[in-house]
This record gives sequence, C-alpha cells and structure tokens, in this order.
Amino acid sequence: MYKFFIKRSLDFSASLILLIFISPVFIVLILFLAIANQGKPFFVQRRPGKNEKIFSIIKFKTMNDRKDAQGNLLPDKDRITKVGAFVRKTSLDEIPQLINVLIGEMSLIGPRPLIIEYLPVYNDVQKKRHDVRPGITGWAQVNGRNSITWKKKFEYDVWYVEHYNLVLDAKIIGLTLKKVIQKKDVNLSEEETSEYFNGKN
Repeated sequence: MYKFFIKRSLDFSASLILLIFISPVFIVLILFLAIANQGKPFFVQRRPGKNEKIFSIIKFKTMNDRKDAQGNLLPDKDRITKVGAFVRKTSLDEIPQLINVLIGEMSLIGPRPLIIEYLPVYNDVQKKRHDVRPGITGWAQVNGRNSITWKKKFEYDVWYVEHYNLVLDAKIIGLTLKKVIQKKDVNLSEEETSEYFNGKN
C-alpha cells in the first residue's frame, strides 16, 4: 500500500504544503539569484527518472556562466556567487525540486537523479535505481553523500529500492534534517563538477 499509493500521496501533500509555506523565501531567493546570475535564478538540467524517463530537474543556480578568453567555463570556485555559496551551504538550492515532486517526476526520498551520460555504463544491478522515482534526498545522501565511492553510492541506492517503507523514509528525512542543521555533507552540488562515473570507479 505504501509503495503504490501512500508514498506518492505524502509526496504531493508535503511538497505542496512546503511550497506554500516557504513561498516568501522562494521569491526572495529568485530575486537575489537573478541579480547574481544575470537574470538566471534557476539551474535546469535533463535527468533520467523512474524507468529512465527523462525529465528536467530544477534547482537554484549557484554559479554564474563566466568564461575564459577561449570560451570555456571558468573553474567552479571562480564562478560560485556569494549568494550562491550561502544557498548551497544551507541546501536551499534544492528547494525548486519540490516542483518536480509536486508534478510526480521526483519523490522527496529516493536515489538522486544523475546525469543522462551515465545511463549506458550502469550494470544491471545499478540500473535498479531507476525502478523508483528519484529523490531530493536518499539513503546514500545520509550515509556519506560525496565522501563515499560511486560503488558504495549505488549499493545504497539499490538497497533503498529493495527495502523502502514508511519507517525508513521517516528515518531518512530525520537524518537529512540533522545533516542540514549541522552542515555536514552538504557542500557539493550536482551543479558543481565531481568525479565522473565511468562504470568502473
């Protein structure tokens, strides 16, 4: 019952309530980030969701698009804005994904949606991460996030897919809030480059 009806109902209700409750903060962040990023407050990127269906993930944009003389983007550390650094440090950059949850492309909890380029290199076990909706937070995020290897991340993702239930989701929400408050493992956004997954690492 939870997997087929209750989880989605909770996702819809919680994301709607949260969006209404934080709408003043949402609007203020849009204004500040639009100023910092030349009118572009959002970071939008195509990602694979449930059953590998492609959707557009929405996040607040924490880095500008400054380029060098050759037209290449400057390193991440040179492009992150002051307001972007604050938004990322407090994990507020994830707020727009509540829209993805509301319309059914994501869940509050599930494997994080990664880039499309990784799809061809997943093995059969790793592909199971797409058997559920991707989440804003997940089992891998509360167990090390970017401080663990790709292999361990996928092990956590697949374990979650095979075992998720109401109690586990509640535990993940609690651990996520704890990490955000303590500012642990929240310093790296998908908008920032990290080690590329090649199917072997």
